[in-house]
Amino acid sequence: MSIPERVRILIEPLVDEAGLHLYDLEYNGGVLRVVVDLPEGVGMAAITPLTRAISRAIDEHDPIDGHFTLEVSSPGLERVLRVPAHFESAVGLDVSIKTTAAAGGDRRFRGQLESADGHGIVVVPANTPDQPRSLSYDEIERARTLFEWGPAPKPGGGSTRAKKSARADSPKSPKQPTKKVTAS
Repeated sequence: MSIPERVRILIEPLVDEAGLHLYDLEYNGGVLRVVVDLPEGVGMAAITPLTRAISRAIDEHDPIDGHFTLEVSSPGLERVLRVPAHFESAVGLDVSIKTTAAAGGDRRFRGQLESADGHGIVVVPANTPDQPRSLSYDEIERARTLFEWGPAPKPGGGSTRAKKSARADSPKSPKQPTKKVTAS
């Protein structure tokens, strides 16, 4: 049994008990990555106690020989797509794909994931929307969802508060009138 399989058996009950979904598990180069998710997202308040529980379970059952680094995180806004279930959950989203050389055509492209099943995916490329592209999973080298960050800030912009503060401290700004008080 591989290290990821042994770890999965050990930690799945802990992830379920925390009310989370195990999105991905990977052991590569001495790093054990555990990625958990919820439809509404996952914050540090959920990840911190889960990390401690996973660490204790691994220390107790020792499924990994030698030293390793444990990383527990959420998949993030631009999530990696590695297995059919990842692709199926991303249908309708914009994706970035890098194919293997055997796939032919453009090796790197972006588009909308139109469909996914147990055999492969169909993507509508952004630059050629009239030519949907079908790929089997073994033709995909890397894939991830894309997040649209919105318009770039205007040049010379900045916070209004900072601008007002800078103007008030500027030697060129007119001095405020002072009030004279006279005693009678």
